[in-house]
Amino acid sequence: MPTGSNRLLIRSLLFAPANRVELLKKFPRQDADAFVIDLEDGTPESERAAARQQLSQTVQYLRRERLRGLLFVRTNASTSPHADADIEAALGADIDGLLIPKVGGASDVERGGAALTAAEQRGRQRPLILIGLIETVQGVMNVQSLTTADPHLAALAFGGEDYISDIGGRRTAEGLEVLYARSQVVAAAKAAGLAAIDQVVVDIRDDERFRQDAALGRSLGYDGKMCLLPRQVALANDAFSPTPDEIDRSRRLIAAYEAAGAQGRGVIEFEGRMIDPPLLGRARAVLEAASRGILDRR
Repeated sequence: MPTGSNRLLIRSLLFAPANRVELLKKFPRQDADAFVIDLEDGTPESERAAARQQLSQTVQYLRRERLRGLLFVRTNASTSPHADADIEAALGADIDGLLIPKVGGASDVERGGAALTAAEQRGRQRPLILIGLIETVQGVMNVQSLTTADPHLAALAFGGEDYISDIGGRRTAEGLEVLYARSQVVAAAKAAGLAAIDQVVVDIRDDERFRQDAALGRSLGYDGKMCLLPRQVALANDAFSPTPDEIDRSRRLIAAYEAAGAQGRGVIEFEGRMIDPPLLGRARAVLEAASRGILDRR
């Protein structure tokens, strides 16, 4: 299981439909940390078979163009008649892993993980990663137990739109209706040492709405955000990157704490606030994210 500096960190996860090759071919021009070729909701059911057939060729093109960041395929859910064919097509291409939607429990993670293990045993050179998308009531209720279902699981993502439909609620601008579920997913992810990727913002032309939702997601503990359009990528990268002020303050805080520690003090006052080990840990996390550039790009 990923821990510490080995934990996957994704600020921006950009989706495009698998049947829209012209959009997929724009991936190498985007600055997202990771990309998703979407065989599920983004691709009409009548076009999914054709999208699977052209998937390997599309991935080959992206690799030739030196795509930066990780590349995933979102399959259909395990209950879908498309699921097995999606997994077979996806793992026949040179991708980095699968994004499994509507994860309801450990069995969904185990199924995806078994497919990755089988692909690795066939001699794949690229290590494979699993992202579990939690977007149902069942998934939220089972989220803690499913985090340890398979070692390929490196991240959890929260899907607010499907969740609120599943629970029968109403979507509001404030988002309080998904706050409990959103918090459950990020807490379970962090407790298991996994990355946490926040919900989409469907108001695709409202940049301020995206900034506000991303700021809340970061405050909740999320590492990044799913993006529906390239315009959202820059907003997500900015929202989930340490600011120059945060980096500077973290450096000064750590220096002050270490100086105090040399004098036998474990708690200090720094710029009007009491600083103890948890706050020190947060400062070190800021510097770690800054030094890594958020993601070790390939």
